[in-house]
Amino acid sequence: MIILAPRFARAATFAVGPGRQLRDLQAVAPKLQPGDVVLVDGDATYPGDVLLRNDGAADAKIVIRGRRVAGKRPVLAGGKTTLEVRGSHYQIEGFEITGGAARCVFHHGDDVTLADTVIHDCPRHGLLGADDDTGSLTLRYVEVYHAGAGDSAHPIYMATDHRAFPGAVFRMEHCYLHDQNGGNNIKSRAERNEIHYNWIEGAKYHEIELIGPDGGEPHRRDDSDVVGNVIRKLRPGYVVRVGGDGSGESNGRYRFTNNTIVIGPETRAVFRLFNGLESIEMHNNAFFREGGGGVRILVEDDVRWADGHPLMAGTHNWLPRGSTSIPGEWDHTLFGVDPGFVSSSDLRPTATSPLVDAGSEVLPSPPSCAFPAPLVEAQSSPPIGRLELPLTVAPRGRVGAIDIGAFEYTGPAAATSSGGPTRPDEPEPPRPGHPPPPPSPLPSPPLFPRLVRGACGCDFDGERSGLPAAAASALAGLVALARRRGRRPRR
Repeated sequence: MIILAPRFARAATFAVGPGRQLRDLQAVAPKLQPGDVVLVDGDATYPGDVLLRNDGAADAKIVIRGRRVAGKRPVLAGGKTTLEVRGSHYQIEGFEITGGAARCVFHHGDDVTLADTVIHDCPRHGLLGADDDTGSLTLRYVEVYHAGAGDSAHPIYMATDHRAFPGAVFRMEHCYLHDQNGGNNIKSRAERNEIHYNWIEGAKYHEIELIGPDGGEPHRRDDSDVVGNVIRKLRPGYVVRVGGDGSGESNGRYRFTNNTIVIGPETRAVFRLFNGLESIEMHNNAFFREGGGGVRILVEDDVRWADGHPLMAGTHNWLPRGSTSIPGEWDHTLFGVDPGFVSSSDLRPTATSPLVDAGSEVLPSPPSCAFPAPLVEAQSSPPIGRLELPLTVAPRGRVGAIDIGAFEYTGPAAATSSGGPTRPDEPEPPRPGHPPPPPSPLPSPPLFPRLVRGACGCDFDGERSGLPAAAASALAGLVALARRRGRRPRR
């Protein structure tokens, strides 16, 4: 009888912290293999210049997880680059990252998720994606503030390598960006952007800039789906720029659906169409100017349409009276004076808001220019000016027709989270020289559990130490089968 060992039989769990054998991430990074889990003690500060070079696997990610201690995340601080992820297939969660002289986080891998993390006080870039050898990145429940500098360093500056990782996606969900020092809040050259359910405000320049590869690298098209966000631009300038920035054109398709967009008295316009793009569509969005007055929707002085002519669409958007530069292709546009928000800082609609039940389920793209694989309908809501508790967001809760904007009216007793995100302290792994603790429930699983697939094709969740559960199960099954065969009567 031959027993085949599972592919990742040596996956292990490492504990990092003050007083432990592994005192920082630099000590554990060279040891990492697919499926490994690293638990880092909170209420402690660790040195920056962390380089994660080893690869995980698509079905066995390397998980690096901060354990809150006394309610505090572990802090990675300082260095030229505080945290660089050069390997692929990582899941990193539960950290505070600050102080990187060039960038706080450098994404240089593929299939990386960063979650439940605060990035702040970064003298230049908050999070930077490399132009070369960079694939997909997901941000969930990430807060970024006090980052960026001038007009060339940004709180989030993402790119993907169209040749090395075709089809790569930059996905950002339930994040909170605010109070930046410079740059654009989000600047992305990714092949596809999915910006869903975020609260974005406080950029020096554009709140969102979605453009093409740097240097005009030949490519087919870059597309962006922007759904269910609050986007506030109270400084002068423009809210969104799409197409290009003078250095790289996307020639892409853009879709903005169920966003709430608020501008200040000095904001020039919402959408700045620049360089090459193919199409843009806007549906079920609410636009408002603080202090009253109309909103200028489009500036298209510097646009180059990829097909030689404009391709635009839009339906059921709400605008203040007196708004201008509205695309002629829009239909069923609603006008009013007051959108009926709860307050200037709580942009949910009240019961008497004209946004309630005023949206459309039919969201047509421009002719012969359908947006690929859109998020058909907003399923969740953005945070309300704070970082949310991970995995506590309720569904959007639609009743009747969908509401216009980022939020659905759910009644006067709608629950909101209060204070900052917390997660209970977790049991510590045993320290060297100390007896193990008495049996207790397993530590809480990662916020976004990975599914590990054994060589036999069976699935199992959780951490592995020694012989994996899948291997043990397969071995037990083979032994039982051998015993049954041994009991068969001879012929």
